[in-house]
Amino acid sequence: MHAHFQLMDRYNRWFNGQLLAACNELTDSQRKHDMQAFFGSIHATLNHILLADKLWLGRFSGQPFVVSGLDQQLHEDFGALCEDRLRTDQEISHIVSTIANWEANLTFTDTFGVTREIPTHQAIGHIFNHATHHRGQITTLLAQLGVDVGITDLARMPADFV
Repeated sequence: MHAHFQLMDRYNRWFNGQLLAACNELTDSQRKHDMQAFFGSIHATLNHILLADKLWLGRFSGQPFVVSGLDQQLHEDFGALCEDRLRTDQEISHIVSTIANWEANLTFTDTFGVTREIPTHQAIGHIFNHATHHRGQITTLLAQLGVDVGITDLARMPADFV
């Protein structure tokens, strides 16, 4: 199981890098334009992915990341958002590399105030699945703006990407 999640971690970091590079081709106005996506704009969707990752990291560390809502904007500035994304990806990598028991339960309080308990492997799997879901939305929005993210299939990730 550990090898699988190490692969998902590499893919997560690689895809995030591809996506941020593509988003960097846009103007700030284009990134922030409400395109009727679930979170409105590309920028807001990037913020949401980051926010959700920080929620999960807080659950793993036992230091909850408090938010006002799942649409809370963490960064108005795209550069700051990118820097935080890179730091957060490193934190996710650290969590993945240090988990000793993938079957152990993670107990946390969700955003509705309900205490939950799920296996660690399910929580980590959700982090990667959630990000992939919303990155797919962003790639569609980018395509509508004429920006090609390129091939993002796991099998096409460069073998030497670490």
